[in-house]
Amino acid sequence: MDKRLADLLLERLGDDLVATGADIPERAWHDWSGLAPVEPLALVRPRTTSDVAATLELCSRHHIGVVPQGGLTGLAGGAQPVAGAIALSLERMNRIEEIDPAMATMTVGAGTTLQTAQEAAEAADLFLAVDLGARGSCSVGGVLSTNAGGNRVIRYGMAREHVLGLEVVLADGTIVSSLNKMLKNNAGYDSKQLFIGSEGTLGIITRAVLKLQSRPTFSTSALCGCRDFDAVLELLRAVRAGLGPSLSSFEVMWPSFYDFMSSSLTLPRPLADKHGLYVLIESSGFDAEYESNRLETVLGAVLETGAVEDAVLAASQKDVADLWAVRESVSEYSKVLGPITAFDVGVSAHRTGVVVEELEAGLAARWPDVVALSYGHIGDSNLHLVVHVPSAGNEQPGEAVSAFVYETVRAAGGTISAEHGIGLMKRKYLAYTRSPEELDLMRRMKLALDPAGVLNPGKVLG
Repeated sequence: MDKRLADLLLERLGDDLVATGADIPERAWHDWSGLAPVEPLALVRPRTTSDVAATLELCSRHHIGVVPQGGLTGLAGGAQPVAGAIALSLERMNRIEEIDPAMATMTVGAGTTLQTAQEAAEAADLFLAVDLGARGSCSVGGVLSTNAGGNRVIRYGMAREHVLGLEVVLADGTIVSSLNKMLKNNAGYDSKQLFIGSEGTLGIITRAVLKLQSRPTFSTSALCGCRDFDAVLELLRAVRAGLGPSLSSFEVMWPSFYDFMSSSLTLPRPLADKHGLYVLIESSGFDAEYESNRLETVLGAVLETGAVEDAVLAASQKDVADLWAVRESVSEYSKVLGPITAFDVGVSAHRTGVVVEELEAGLAARWPDVVALSYGHIGDSNLHLVVHVPSAGNEQPGEAVSAFVYETVRAAGGTISAEHGIGLMKRKYLAYTRSPEELDLMRRMKLALDPAGVLNPGKVLG
C-alpha cells in the first residue's frame, strides 16, 4: 500500500508537488529536535490550500499519516517524520497576501518565514510583535501550531494573541476558512483556538490573519547585575510599575549561562564585575527622550535600593547588540557544547530561583562534570535549561536528565512546556502538567476531528 499511495499522490498532484525515494531531500527527514532521521514515505510540497486538501483526503482514505512541516526549527520533535507517513511541507505557501492598514492586519500563507512577515509589516509602517530567535527560518504556520512565545511575550503575549483568523484543512480534506479581520467577533465558537498550539494534530493551518501593532519608533536596552533572585523579582516589580506597556523584554541569565557562553565565545561583558544574576531589559515606545529617561530613572531607583548592583544603559544600536550578545548566543550551542538536552519549562516567577538551584545542584550531584546553563523569559515564567555531560560524549543521558528535570518542575507546580510544544519528546510527561480530565478532553477532540489518527501521528498525545 505504501508504494501504491506514493503512486496515487504522484498521479493526483504531479511530480512538481510530490517527491519520493532519492528525490526526498534529507532536510525533510528531521527537525531540530536531534532525533534520528526518518525518511518519509513521500514529501508533498503544496502550492495551494486545495493541494493540501487533496493530499489529506487521499491519505485519510488510505489511513496514511501526514506530518506537517514548516521551517523545521522545532525542538520537541513536532515536525519529525514517522515511519510509514508522508511529510507535508508548507514552504511553498509563503505569500504575503495582503496588509490592511485600516484594520492593522496581515494575511499570509503558513509557509511564510516569520522574518519575512515582520519585514513586510515594517515596510507598511506597522509591527508584527511576535519574535523568536529562529525568525529567519521558522514559519508562521509552525509558530502558530506550537503557540510559540519568544522575547516579547511580557508585553504582547504568546502567538495566539496575534491571530484574528485562520484557514485550516481538516483530516478528511475539508477546508475551513475563517479569515476574520475583526477584533470583535463573538459569533459562536472561536474555533481557531483549537488549532493554535495543537501542533498539526487537529488540522493543518494553511493561511492566517495576523494582528499588527503600531510600530515603535524607539527601543533601547539595559543590562543589570543583581545580587540574587529576590533582587531580580524586586527589579521586575519596579520596571513593570515604572515602564508599564513600554517594557517589552525581561530576560534573566544565571551565571552558569552568562559566564560560560561569554567566555566560550569571547563575547562582550559590559558589566565589569561578576554578579549573582544578569537581567536584560528592553523598553520601546514612541518618544526616544521620554522612554530613555524613564528607564534611566527606574534603574537609578533600584540601584539605590541595592537590588541592582550595577547597570549599563545602551547609548547606541551597537551598545544594544553588545548587551544582547550573550543572550542571543544560544545558536552556538553546537559549537561550544556539542550534543545537548534542552528544556523549555514554565515555573511561577516566585519559585524560579529555588527551582534553578535544585536543578543545577541535582544535575551536578548525578553527573559531576555536567554543564547546565539556565536562562529565560522570567517576566512571563518561562525558564530554559540546556544540559551537556562531557564525559558521555555523543551518548548523552537524555532520558535520565529529562526524568529528573520534569519531576523537579512537576513538584514545583510548573509546566513541562512553556513555548516549544510537546511533539514526540515530551508526550510521556504530558500528565505531569495536565490532569486526567484535561487529557481525556484532548483525546475526545482528537477523536472527533481526526478519527483515523492521520494528522501528525504519535505527536502530543501519542
